Amino acid sequence: MTAVVPSAPAVTAVVAAVLGFGVGHLLNRLAGRFPWSGDDGRGLAVRMPVVELGTALVFALVALRFELSWELPAFLFLAGAGVLLAVIDVRHKLLPDRVTLPSIGIGAVLLAVAAAAAGNGAPLLRAVLGAVVLYVVFVALVLISPRSIGMGDAKLAALLGLYLGWLGWEVLLLGTAAGFVVQAVLALVLLATRRIGLRGELPFGPAMLIGAALAIGWSNAGLG
Repeated sequence: MTAVVPSAPAVTAVVAAVLGFGVGHLLNRLAGRFPWSGDDGRGLAVRMPVVELGTALVFALVALRFELSWELPAFLFLAGAGVLLAVIDVRHKLLPDRVTLPSIGIGAVLLAVAAAAAGNGAPLLRAVLGAVVLYVVFVALVLISPRSIGMGDAKLAALLGLYLGWLGWEVLLLGTAAGFVVQAVLALVLLATRRIGLRGELPFGPAMLIGAALAIGWSNAGLG
């Protein structure tokens, strides 16, 4: 009987999932202690194992998408930062600069390492331009409709623009548009189930992150 040997991508995904579960627990604790004004003794933001399993799944999907490449650490970092920001935004309707701004810098460094390893600076330049363009677009949207979109969303847009731009302009456009579509769908579902009213406020950060995730996954099918 021939032994079945797991493929390298499958092994990478399993290892990433295990890592993601541990990271998810840490993120759950961090989100539960937000706004981090001191050791207030608060516990988890969400009862186990929702965040933990969710993070494990996201890490596994990222590993399947990028496999053992220099891009993998950068996108795993984005996954972790995205989970933390999403949980905080859902609970507090806030995207803290203490997470978003350092994440932009760390993401840029990790992508720069990937660009250096590949010997190709074009994706990094496109990533930086993508971050700037998407930030400017969202700042304009903030000025037009400050009740719908905040500056925290604009800073998150810069972070997402960095990664989506790395993958291509088409991915950037798709990820941005997908965020608005996801937000509309979520709003309709919550209205239909009476979880929010017509004047209820729905944080935009989670929808932006989901839209970006969909575009990143779709880019593997030859979009970027």
